[in-house]
Amino acid sequence: MSTAAIADQRSSSLRGASMPRWAPWAIAAGSIAVAVVIGLACGLHSRVQWGLIAALLFVLGTYGITARVEGRRQAKDRVVTSFVWVAFLLALVPLVSLVWTTVRRGVKVLDFYFLSHSMGVVADTEPGGGIYHAIVGSLEQVGLATVIGAPIGVLTAIYLVEYGRGALARAVTFFVDVMTGIPSIVAGLFILSLMLIFKMQPFGFAGSLALAILMMPVVVRSTEEMLKLVPNELREASLALGVPKWRTILKVVLPTAVGGITTGVVLAVARIAGETAPVLLLVFGNPFINTDPFEGAQSSLPLYIYQQYTNSAGSGAAYDRAWAASLTLIAAVMILNLAARGIARWKAPR
Repeated sequence: MSTAAIADQRSSSLRGASMPRWAPWAIAAGSIAVAVVIGLACGLHSRVQWGLIAALLFVLGTYGITARVEGRRQAKDRVVTSFVWVAFLLALVPLVSLVWTTVRRGVKVLDFYFLSHSMGVVADTEPGGGIYHAIVGSLEQVGLATVIGAPIGVLTAIYLVEYGRGALARAVTFFVDVMTGIPSIVAGLFILSLMLIFKMQPFGFAGSLALAILMMPVVVRSTEEMLKLVPNELREASLALGVPKWRTILKVVLPTAVGGITTGVVLAVARIAGETAPVLLLVFGNPFINTDPFEGAQSSLPLYIYQQYTNSAGSGAAYDRAWAASLTLIAAVMILNLAARGIARWKAPR
């Protein structure tokens, strides 16, 4: 017998019996089949119940078969892996259901006319109209909020990482943590109180201020973590060459972390793009096109969806417009997230 054959025989004897790669798929298929039989026999009409039974049978079947073939130690490992897969699928079910329902109901009226016209004189219960005025309002409000919130958030993070020491840094960190969990309605009420003090009417920029308040802590946290990932050796090498600290931050630290910072800003934009409460309080809504965010009421996509759903009086046309606007908003957020991933990969350090 050759040396290679002897080595293969010893290796196989050390590994012991193992299940084939297709075994988990076979166990999953068997679990689904048994769950369907149990559901039909017991009169269970909910597919959710069938899925839960199948998941339980899959975990138990994986442990039993693996323990018999590979031993209890390997069976425990496979059971944990099965739990991870089951949890992933359970989390995926509502997400897929939400996206599928939105797409199925949103494509009914989603076309170029819907995207290029406003509600104008169209009543909420009548067919027709579009979301152009809401798209314009959302772009202006979110854009102004980004112009305000992103620089403040990035500069605050730079202070906390590069300069922050002592009581002031601890206080800033504490308030950033508090603002991270603040409800959006509180930010809207804060700006509304200022508007009432100065006797101001609803306008788009007021909503931008509330959205900027919600955006800043997200930008601070994401930027802070990205700056901490920059190796200290880069800072020390720059300072050793006699470069001032501010120039080191500007020319070394920020370019190294620009991919992660940009990703954090884009994700913060995606987060505030779906806020409804502060816009409802401060912007008030407007069925006509208003391109001036500093004068008069405006609309936005989240506010448009809310108003179409609540003021529809059972009208199918209003419900269809709400679903179509929801699909547009989801598509916009998805594009922003894809852009963030692309920028992060493009600017990632080599």
